[in-house]
Amino acid sequence: MLAFTRSVGLVGISAFQVDVEVDLTRGLPTFTIVGLPDSAVKESRERVQAAIGNTGFSLPSKKLTINLAPAGRKKEGAAFDLPIAVGLLAASGFVSRERAARYAYLAELALDGSLRPVKGVLPMAAGLNGQGIDGFIVPAANAGEAVIASPVPVYPADNLEQVSLFLQGLNNLKESAEAETLGSSQPAIADFSEVRGQQQAKRALEIAAAGGHNVLMIGPPGSGKTMLSARLPGILPPMSREEAVETTKVYSVAGLLPEGQALITRRPFRAPHHTVSTPGLAGGGTNPRPGEVSLAHNGVLFLDEFPEFKRGALEVMRQPMESGKVVISRAAASVELPARFMLVAAMNPCPCGYLTHPTKACNCTASQVQRYLGRISGPLLDRIDIHLEVLPVPRSELSDPVSSGETSAVIRNRVVEARKVQTQRFKSSPGVHCNAHMTSTLTRRYCVLNSAARKLLDTAAARFGLSARGYYRTLRVARTIADLQGEETVQSSHIAEAVQYRALEKDYWV
Repeated sequence: MLAFTRSVGLVGISAFQVDVEVDLTRGLPTFTIVGLPDSAVKESRERVQAAIGNTGFSLPSKKLTINLAPAGRKKEGAAFDLPIAVGLLAASGFVSRERAARYAYLAELALDGSLRPVKGVLPMAAGLNGQGIDGFIVPAANAGEAVIASPVPVYPADNLEQVSLFLQGLNNLKESAEAETLGSSQPAIADFSEVRGQQQAKRALEIAAAGGHNVLMIGPPGSGKTMLSARLPGILPPMSREEAVETTKVYSVAGLLPEGQALITRRPFRAPHHTVSTPGLAGGGTNPRPGEVSLAHNGVLFLDEFPEFKRGALEVMRQPMESGKVVISRAAASVELPARFMLVAAMNPCPCGYLTHPTKACNCTASQVQRYLGRISGPLLDRIDIHLEVLPVPRSELSDPVSSGETSAVIRNRVVEARKVQTQRFKSSPGVHCNAHMTSTLTRRYCVLNSAARKLLDTAAARFGLSARGYYRTLRVARTIADLQGEETVQSSHIAEAVQYRALEKDYWV
């Protein structure tokens, strides 16, 4: 007896539909799964048989063959337990084969028949083509993220018995409604008003947030680099629906989606330790999984103690910083993961940290300083739009009882208004959400300069030795400054401010 059900597989965050074919024939009692299953899929034999038995059904003593098509693509994880179990029940005549074939299934089975949640449900739901499918049956814990992207109705279930009764027409599974995002459960973000002084740094971070630009902060220990970075998420604009779904897909595949939260609505802020491995930062492994650059997609990747990271790990970021994606190549296949992040890096000016300190003396030799700075390669430095020197705040400002400046809410309002301008500007350019994402063609189109502004930029490019990439990145920063000021065209004053954020490269590295 032959039965047929549907499920979904994953490669990275890209889903593909899987047809589960179940055949029961005469012969020695065996249970075989074919179609490139991994170890977790092969082990489903024991889980499925126990779950079916403990639900009250008894499989016939026949030769059981499960084929997961397409046979040439690898199938991973325990999510195929439920479609295999339903296929066996249909092939054995316990449920309607026609009705079983009209639904897609996704769940891990416990030995008692209950449905356990699985990773990657949101991108899997998005991978259903919806043709010939009446619904998508998933564990109740996964229903929230499934309903966000599924083209067909989503039916949550708690156990195999509920699913079997539904397929027999003896009960109804309630269709899942739109999920709650539970944004109110997220922790509060520290406010910029708590930072004393550092007006130039606050201004630079406001520009970075408004345009999505990469930032490098250089300064002695205790000057406030980490404190400023921790408050950056508080001034970032809200994510669009498209960006939220993209980010949630990554977290769903990585198994990091917060419990009870179906959609990530706050931009990620990732701060890995400098001992992180190259696969941990860029993604990888035997079965490639997202790394920190992908987990920071549409958000911020903060790298403190920048030169202390492994050279290879830092260099692997160069490609995603340009393309917004990371490609992990293996012998069997290549996996493409999104990685459109805003890099914020912080570092000391020398090994001891006091090279630029106004009162403490540096005890490093010139060669030690150069070796330390040399850990950051020129090509990587060239991809960072804003270079910022952060010096210690005078004690008189630290002890001033008067509030030190604007709140994050005030700054965020200006950032949001600037982003609205950019959203309108790039509405016909898919995948471009802010000025930092502009290609060279878009930069030339939207950053037209008058003769005075062009002369100033050309002079600065020659003086600071800007590469073509550095030239265009400076132009994009100037475009963001103009957006913050509500200007339609880029003026000389905007170019002048943008250029000063590239001056440190010549001071430290040349």
